[in-house]
This record gives sequence, structure tokens and C-alpha cells, in this order.
Amino acid sequence: MLRIRGTVGDLPVDLTLELDDGDWARLGAQLQAAPVASAPAAAPAQHNPDLWENAQALLRKAGQLNGLELLDQLEGLAGDASAGKRLLVRLRHSAKVKVASGGDTPLYSWVGD
Repeated sequence: MLRIRGTVGDLPVDLTLELDDGDWARLGAQLQAAPVASAPAAAPAQHNPDLWENAQALLRKAGQLNGLELLDQLEGLAGDASAGKRLLVRLRHSAKVKVASGGDTPLYSWVGD
């Protein structure tokens, strides 16, 4: 049995797969036979302390924003979608931010300071 838990976007996932001995053997054979392609080395993320401070200030000033609104504003602040998403993840894990379920999108609230 293999259990996979986590999220896909904002949706929770809890998946259980039941495999018999034959399934495990075929899976193991496929993993040994398949060459692993190495991914090109990603450029290290540039950490911009001013951008992080501005992202925190944005949420602090708003008090509370839903995830879509916050992401939209962070993308504008950062200049591109991927940098905006990185800021959103960083805010999600910040001790100064509370994330609560808000229906279709989470609600981000500033609790720091």
C-alpha cells in the first residue's frame, strides 16, 4: 500500500494505492530500466530583501487578502508570475502571516508586528 498526501494547488489530496507483489515487481523493473534524465541546473533564486519587505508591507497594509488577489499584487510587485508565486509561498510559511481556508481560495492575514 502506498499513501500520498499533500495538495495540488489549493486542493487537498489523500490518495491510497494498493499494489500486489506483481505490481511492485513491474514498477521496480520499470524504475531500473528507465534512464534518469538529469534536469538542467536551475539558476539560483535571487533573494531581494527589499522585495520581501515590500511583499510583507503589502499584506500588512491590506490586513487580509484572498490568495488570488494577493498573488496578483505580488506578481505586479515582483515583475513576473514565478517571482510572485515564490513570494506567496514565502508569505504562506511566515510566522507573521495566518492562512485560513476561505472557500475557493485561502485567506492571508497579517498577524506579525
